[in-house]
Amino acid sequence: MLSLNVKLGVVAVAGMMLSGCMQATTYEATNQTVFKPRDKELLSKVSYVKTPVPEAFRRAIVDYHRKEAPGSIVVDSDNHYLYLVQDSGKAIRYGITVGEEAMAWSGIAKIGSMTEWPPWHPTKSEISRLGVPTFVAPGPDNPMGSRALYLYSGGKDTLFRIHGTNQPEYIGASISSGCIRMTNEDVIDLYNRVKMGTIVVVLEPKHGDSPTRRLIRKWRYRAAATASSSRSRRPNQNGR
Repeated sequence: MLSLNVKLGVVAVAGMMLSGCMQATTYEATNQTVFKPRDKELLSKVSYVKTPVPEAFRRAIVDYHRKEAPGSIVVDSDNHYLYLVQDSGKAIRYGITVGEEAMAWSGIAKIGSMTEWPPWHPTKSEISRLGVPTFVAPGPDNPMGSRALYLYSGGKDTLFRIHGTNQPEYIGASISSGCIRMTNEDVIDLYNRVKMGTIVVVLEPKHGDSPTRRLIRKWRYRAAATASSSRSRRPNQNGR
């Protein structure tokens, strides 16, 4: 059992990390110059409310400690982030909406198909659960949004996608049918940076590896080791 001082130390460290003191974060504004004429046309016609994304889930350049190769995508569903790994220990971090745990997929895949303004072909399960039609044409209010990356594993479609959304208010939440949703602006940015065959690592639920969680684990380990060392040096009641 950790002492009260250790527990308070963990809370203090978590607070500093969450306030940005422990990780360099550079937020990126949307570069609309990369939008194609069709993007500008359809994005101007959306009927959903363009809810601002909370700061914690805005696109940003961040420090990155994992070992995936530059160019890889890592999906951390626990913390609602997608990382595009860069050189020199950096990554582009995007906020995402993820699927409820029972519907989530995890593993290693590759981008097997890429589509701009995709149609939506709901699965039988989605049709049954959601009461949606069997086909939704491409457009500004299509749930697939402005871009879709289709993930394949072992040469087969996993039915798991990274795509846009017509519900930006849910970025940072777990509500979708299992796929990864991004704002339409962010998924256009990601789409322009990746290619067919890009490796995608989707971490298992409860295995997210955010900097906050990782540093708290280190703090706890060190605190426990310090407490154990202190006890071993303390004399017993007989003075031995």
